[in-house]
Amino acid sequence: MNFISEDSIEGVTISQRHAPPSHYIFKIQSFSSLMKNHIERYDSGDFESGGYKWKLSLFPYGNKKKSVKDHISLYLVIADTSSLSFGWEVNVSFKLFLLDQIRDHYLTIEESGGRYRRFHGMKTELGFSHLIPHTTLFNPSNGYLVDDTCVFGAEVFVSKSTGIGGECLSMLKEAEKFTYTWNIEKFSQLKEAYNTSEPFIVGDYKWHVLLYPKGDAKGKNHVSFYLVLTDSSTLAHGLKVYVKNCVRIKNQSSTNTTIEKEANNWFTKSAPSWGWPKIISLDTLNDQTKGFLIKDTCIVEAEVTVLGLVSTLS
Repeated sequence: MNFISEDSIEGVTISQRHAPPSHYIFKIQSFSSLMKNHIERYDSGDFESGGYKWKLSLFPYGNKKKSVKDHISLYLVIADTSSLSFGWEVNVSFKLFLLDQIRDHYLTIEESGGRYRRFHGMKTELGFSHLIPHTTLFNPSNGYLVDDTCVFGAEVFVSKSTGIGGECLSMLKEAEKFTYTWNIEKFSQLKEAYNTSEPFIVGDYKWHVLLYPKGDAKGKNHVSFYLVLTDSSTLAHGLKVYVKNCVRIKNQSSTNTTIEKEANNWFTKSAPSWGWPKIISLDTLNDQTKGFLIKDTCIVEAEVTVLGLVSTLS
């Protein structure tokens, strides 16, 4: 198999073993959907080893900054470096893994001789830009991609191990889409700084819309709009929801000039809302010739599509 380590000075050692990685397992379901939705880079959740926090960074199309194509790039990244002292350095010996699901063993990729590599302020990630060619990964006889699912892993040795963690990224082949329509009457009489829509359900999660009729702190003299994951405080640890969010300010006199914004975002407990502070200016909204405010009514549509989920592995 054509494995190449562009980032290695002395090359890599490729081996096989049945034991799973000691520190982290990263499972991806519906891998084809991950690529279809053009996620160029995905950073896993944090895990701990040797008194430091780490994560894996996966490039499904290859790391474009290193001119890599038609390969999977995978890196170990030291996380939360803000808590480290000035001039910090961490010497690490690490292995990255890919599960052969047919033969039930792990392909193990590491620096030749298991040598230690140095993480520091100017080098916070190390790994393999050419971890595996797409042709090898997608060949069903190799066992690395079975039922559109693949499993990666990591072992990181600094001074001691602290147990195994992991997560599962599930891209949804049958993505659920829902369009919520909000008719906001007596718009000019809205007194509150923001107004909250009725809740609605998409992908088994409750959502609502926040609308600032005179703009929030970042959207003065505009209407600000945000999609909010309503019960974010009750989310399970490590849960992330990947959403395509499309919002429209309807033109009630013409179908050709409706204002539409679209973005894909991860919603989490710490980042439960995403949107646009300047979706439409108040001058444009209040201009009766534009058609966005008719009989003091504004019509907003929020089209929400849940594309994927991340959960911790038990």
